[in-house]
Amino acid sequence: GFWRSGNLDPACNVQFGEGGAGTFSDGKLNTGVNNPRIGWILEQFVAAGAREDILYDAKPHVGTDVLLTVVQNLRKRIISLGGEVRFNTQVTGLCTENGRLTGLKIADGAVIPCDRAVLAIGHSARDTFEMLDASGVPMEPKPFAMGVRIEHRQADVDAAQYRALAGHLALPPSTYKLSCHLPNGRSAFSFCVCPGGQVVAAASETGRTVTNGMSEYARNGENINGALLVNVTAEDFPSPHPLAGIALQRQGEEAAFALGGGDYRAPCQRVEDFLRGAPSAGAGRVTPSYRPGVVYTDMARCLPPFIAETLRLALPVLGKKLKGYDDPDALLTGVETRSSSPVRLVRDDNYEANIRGIYPCGEGAGYAGGILSAAADGMRCAEKLLEVCK
Repeated sequence: GFWRSGNLDPACNVQFGEGGAGTFSDGKLNTGVNNPRIGWILEQFVAAGAREDILYDAKPHVGTDVLLTVVQNLRKRIISLGGEVRFNTQVTGLCTENGRLTGLKIADGAVIPCDRAVLAIGHSARDTFEMLDASGVPMEPKPFAMGVRIEHRQADVDAAQYRALAGHLALPPSTYKLSCHLPNGRSAFSFCVCPGGQVVAAASETGRTVTNGMSEYARNGENINGALLVNVTAEDFPSPHPLAGIALQRQGEEAAFALGGGDYRAPCQRVEDFLRGAPSAGAGRVTPSYRPGVVYTDMARCLPPFIAETLRLALPVLGKKLKGYDDPDALLTGVETRSSSPVRLVRDDNYEANIRGIYPCGEGAGYAGGILSAAADGMRCAEKLLEVCK
């Protein structure tokens, strides 16, 4: 879907794209980006219903349960300012004249007239990437990361982090941030860690299985999970085509779907079995949280060989950094393919693509790596647009 602004100069007809997989998020707002817009963005989340602690917490977190209300209130705010939100409205093509945008074709055959469109499409809008490529919008392959979800008992990670104080009522569920560089030249790292959370299904296409993670605001679940990822470069892609990274993602997702039995259960394996290259027969001390369920198997069968190799090298190394990270009963569930966009839409210093009036924006366009950095990029994009709409 997308929303349309009605508050700009009438001569400047703008459509703002909104989509992708943003709603898979549980609202983690920590970022390494130092941008003066961040404070204002956080204030908008609070005004929409997020707890005020995100304004001062070093690792602000909205929570999936609270985020539902926040997103609804943000939508109401857009509408109150003159915006129009359309659901079930797939953009299937561009109307252009003399190299400029004149309208957006939508799936029902209609055309929405506009001369400027902000494409905040999200990193999983594969149909839109394909349409833009066919329309001649330049794009390039972008490095990203792939791997699995790793799941531990929260109490075990608390014990490793807090030691004698583990379980103290004043302490929140612990989290972690891990990385390592390995002898094979690869790197492995944790990402999107969800204390007291669960592994969730995040497929956006039929016949493909994708995992993600989330926590509710209270973070009071039995397990902690996080992505365990390996860096993937354009040299790893199956071809030099700009969308080859998506093809690599799909290969892993299709393999995971088949390995999980073809009904969106996810393949799963104990760490001990993964390290020795043997399929798992069941769970140990850690109960999987993924729904609709898991199939115990050999995770290497749905991962590119270089990723499986790197994960096997990384787990013992990371286990030395965080005691118990390589616990034999920790669970690997997969595949995790959507950490960031494998594509970058080329834009100039004015944030426009080669087709004038197209403004690629945010994480899906390859210019951000999370909620806050995407929001800041959206603000910069809007500022550029306003300069030409005065």
